[in-house]
Amino acid sequence: MQTTIKSPVTFTGTGLHSGLRARMTINPASAEYGIWFRRTDVIGKDPLVPARWDAVPNARLCTVIENAAGVQVSTIEHVMAALAGCGIHNALIDIDGPEVPILDGSAAPFATGIMARGIRVFDAPLRCYEVLKAVEVRDGEAFARLEPAETLEIDFAIDFTDAAIGHQRKHLVMANGTFLRELSDSRTFCRQADVDFMRDNGLALGGSYDNAVVVDGDRVLSPGGFRHRDEPVRHKMLDALGDLALAGAPLLGRYTGNRAGHAMTNKLLRAFFATPGAYRLVECDAARRRLLPGSSISKADVPAVA
Repeated sequence: MQTTIKSPVTFTGTGLHSGLRARMTINPASAEYGIWFRRTDVIGKDPLVPARWDAVPNARLCTVIENAAGVQVSTIEHVMAALAGCGIHNALIDIDGPEVPILDGSAAPFATGIMARGIRVFDAPLRCYEVLKAVEVRDGEAFARLEPAETLEIDFAIDFTDAAIGHQRKHLVMANGTFLRELSDSRTFCRQADVDFMRDNGLALGGSYDNAVVVDGDRVLSPGGFRHRDEPVRHKMLDALGDLALAGAPLLGRYTGNRAGHAMTNKLLRAFFATPGAYRLVECDAARRRLLPGSSISKADVPAVA
């Protein structure tokens, strides 16, 4: 059945790219509402922005959504991943700035807050997108693909010249709390050279060793090092789940990403919904519900780092 959060939960922090402070509250919403952001600082324009694949104008370094009035919210991927991983289908997210707080760089603080408030179940059926045939997008060696599978699976590979990261690949079935246990605490990462470039271009103004894992060659510069040996690829999988959540309903299919990022996953969703016969919208019976990321979860599934 469809769900929402039982009561509001608030997060305060700094935007990774803008460096601006923001206060964000996830509020309960009614069945069939979906996920929407509301810019409480916007006056004279429509402040409501849909968390949907066709509202993404830019996803170069993070995922940005925008409404018809030009009002934007950026870096939404981690909170969207937490909502999907906790099985939240309806919420109104108030935010008083243009960028979601980065917090510790992972989705675990969001998931912890959601699970602390609890989940309300509606007497309203949940619908899922069942992938019926493979759809793929490519850009050189990078590609992203959706293909039929019984449940949501994510298979991701990355390859960096920095020895601290190197080649990493991981495959997970996302049912029964896997996201919370295996991926939610994995932080955003970058190379020191990328940090220098972004700051020279007015980006990553809110980044620090406390909210990102920074590497330089074979060294991990952030105190404490990685939370997982393969934390970078786990974070890429976290991002993918958050970006796939913009489909507007849970997906039943296998996502494969190779060197893929936010822009490529959004391009994949656009191709997926534009391809005749690629999917069907089905009502989730009890058997299908058990296959979703938010099924059979508890507070104990969220790692203690949050």
